[in-house]
Amino acid sequence: MPTIRDIAKAAGVSPGAVSRILNNDTTLHVSAGTRKRVLETAKNLDYKKIPRANTPLTGNFFTMGIVLWFSAEEELKDNYYLKARQGVEDFCVKNNINILRVFPGDSEYFSKLNTVDGLICIGKFSRLEIKNFINICSNIVFLDMAVDEFNITSLSMDFEHAVYSALDFLTELGHSKIAFLGGKEYVGKHELITDARTTAYKKYMNHRKMDCETYFKEGSFSFESGFDMMNELFRENNIPTAVFAANDVIALGAMKAIRENGLKIPDDISIIGFNDEETSAYITPPLTTIHAPAYDMGQHGANLVYVSSNLSIKTPLKAKIPCELVVRESCRRI
Repeated sequence: MPTIRDIAKAAGVSPGAVSRILNNDTTLHVSAGTRKRVLETAKNLDYKKIPRANTPLTGNFFTMGIVLWFSAEEELKDNYYLKARQGVEDFCVKNNINILRVFPGDSEYFSKLNTVDGLICIGKFSRLEIKNFINICSNIVFLDMAVDEFNITSLSMDFEHAVYSALDFLTELGHSKIAFLGGKEYVGKHELITDARTTAYKKYMNHRKMDCETYFKEGSFSFESGFDMMNELFRENNIPTAVFAANDVIALGAMKAIRENGLKIPDDISIIGFNDEETSAYITPPLTTIHAPAYDMGQHGANLVYVSSNLSIKTPLKAKIPCELVVRESCRRI
């Protein structure tokens, strides 16, 4: 069965645009020709259209609720969470599962989910939100958030192992002055979420008695923040030989700052990103990064919710998905 990604490839547009066109999103600004091309491609591929988000569904069908912590506009800028949602939705289409999708800021945010048979929460959520979701539906899975509560199933990336593999790679190349450029995220009433990549970096560096405080920066998960954090290291004259960025977007901003300060990658500074965005293989130099299988995480999460509805047991699962180091050309031995 064709997927949203198949349509996107055939029509020459992004998967996010295809999803919004198929769901009749009138806020998406695309030409009439593009919209027509996507719809015709979907028809030619015999794509079974996903029910429109937020439309109440009736009958004896399974309804999957999908909660996004990003707005629809923010999601289009973040390929990681977009891929996770596409993984969920492609699983639902293949298994004839109805979809009810909500974004933050939607009116009657929680009441819309009262009809669902299973719930997937993608992203980060406050303690109060988690409690409210559980009250709505006990068949629930959190993706990309390791929830501490015993009775909740969650899937997240194995960030510690991923960070360790990146730092092992750099230390084997002879680097010891390794900077970390990360981001802070907040939920609810300014509730700070602890980032597992930050924790893993500090744990690794301290265990090996390597300086992490001098080269540690936290801003936001954006191109601009990566640029600013790297420039801050230059202003402080704390120039590392290598940089580990918490996502590829931060890495791209750091690469721009490195070049503007007259240094070369990887001759002067090596750099590793995280997520393995599609563009990362085509920049100069191609970025070494950690491949985080967000689409796979979405598929696994949807399967867990769907299967658990047929189980007589309610034992939760806590799982971490392995990530792979993708070596390209942005690092060198010193």
